[in-house]
Amino acid sequence: MATPANTAASQPAKQPKQRRSGAFKRIMANKYLYIMLAPVIAYFIIFEYKPMYGAIIAFKNFNPYQGIWDSPWAGLKHFYHFFDSYYFWRLLKNTLLISMLSLVIIFPASIIFALLLNEVRSKYYKTFVQTMSYLPHFVSLIVICGMVIDFTSPNGIINRMIVSLGIASEPINFLILPEWFRSIYIGSGLWQSIGWNSIIYLAALAGINPSLYEAAVVDGASRWKQMLNVTIPGILPTILILLILNIGSLMSVGWDKIILLYNSATYETADVISTFVYRRGIMEADYSFSAAVGLFNSVINFTLLILANRVSRKTTESSLW
Repeated sequence: MATPANTAASQPAKQPKQRRSGAFKRIMANKYLYIMLAPVIAYFIIFEYKPMYGAIIAFKNFNPYQGIWDSPWAGLKHFYHFFDSYYFWRLLKNTLLISMLSLVIIFPASIIFALLLNEVRSKYYKTFVQTMSYLPHFVSLIVICGMVIDFTSPNGIINRMIVSLGIASEPINFLILPEWFRSIYIGSGLWQSIGWNSIIYLAALAGINPSLYEAAVVDGASRWKQMLNVTIPGILPTILILLILNIGSLMSVGWDKIILLYNSATYETADVISTFVYRRGIMEADYSFSAAVGLFNSVINFTLLILANRVSRKTTESSLW
């Protein structure tokens, strides 16, 4: 006959089996959801996590003929070389300036645009404005940069306007002047992305309970007061999440657009970390050095993401995790 001690001793052995059985039942109950999720997991494993193995070449003198493992170790040599290089502070400054300007100008502009659209009562006018603001996002980046080059050329429409209006006495070749590059980059980025970026805010605005506006009207709140006390608080969690994600990519300025617009005359203000990696890694085939620079960039972005999320979690109720 089993004693209570023997019964109690047998319980812990059964619990893991019961947990496994419960987990299996939950998986089988939601098997179709897991099947739908499988391609997404496979995509991230194959295209996002597996390539991270190649980051090891940042610590080696990589030779394509020897392969990753057989190439000799270099330690932190490439990192020291980058930190001591003549271009380090210029690259860091340009990357941070362009990223911060994009964050300060383009990010709030999308929110303001969504708030303005939300106040439009004419359905047809609102649809027209939305459609026109979305169109630049679907135009190829090469076409966008080609338009920017044509518009800012000495014979372009911008020079014709400023000369005819007496703002300038002669045409200005904007793209060879370093002081104009950031303005052109941010301005074209604003035009290209403001409509598309506003979609998620419009979706968040659609989710606000209409009874809150009705209560505000009963209390005598004007349209401005309704926006301040109902609309903005309603989309604030969405704003914070996107702000965290933007801060997490602060050091990742897209190299493709800059390469299409810059030239050696504008390196002073246009050259960023990603374009430097492109030139050293692809054009000069210095794979280890470019991998070290890219890894440094990724570590900084990851650190900024963690810090921004922690600050948001401590100061508000919104965070990524």
